[in-house]
Amino acid sequence: MVFSSKLIEDAVNEFAKLPGIGKKTALRMVLQLLKKDLAEVEMFTDAVARMRREIQFCTTCHNVSDKEQCEICSNTSRNRAQVCVVENIRDVIAIESTQQYNGTYHLLGGILSPLDGIGPDQLNINTLCDRVANDGVEELIMALSPTIEGDTTVYYIAKQLKDAKVNITTIARGIAFGGELEYADEMTLARSIAKRLPLENYVSLK
Repeated sequence: MVFSSKLIEDAVNEFAKLPGIGKKTALRMVLQLLKKDLAEVEMFTDAVARMRREIQFCTTCHNVSDKEQCEICSNTSRNRAQVCVVENIRDVIAIESTQQYNGTYHLLGGILSPLDGIGPDQLNINTLCDRVANDGVEELIMALSPTIEGDTTVYYIAKQLKDAKVNITTIARGIAFGGELEYADEMTLARSIAKRLPLENYVSLK
């Protein structure tokens, strides 16, 4: 890709560093910014710079926050005895979007992956154990990806908390709504059969 301006080339290269953004998409973004007033572009760049400069991580759950404690942890209407353990902020956003959960969260910051050099010390596991020991947590909902790494992480945490008085559960796993059995992998199908539920959970028989 040949540019007539070094300034545009530099801007395109910076946008292209973002995940999922290729050079062509980056160029469209840069050209779109050129069409905007300078004041609008400065608002855009200032917002990004301020976000990166001022963002904090919640001292309780490690979620991103504008303050020392995130809005979820500081919300007195949330059930503090229930903690949903997730990998990252994207998982929190996904679960919150369902509007079906009123507990709190704990972000591990990843999952155990020895091949990638990610061990227990790189994750927020110790602070999770501290919360269970000191904050009256009654249930941990393990909402990690259903992979070998995810299951290994769940097993490790459960082992660390084997003497704690806390109920450890996992989110249900099975065939996605609208999915076809022939396309389901063996592990998913096996779990769906093993964790089958009564028919009345889905349809009314009256």
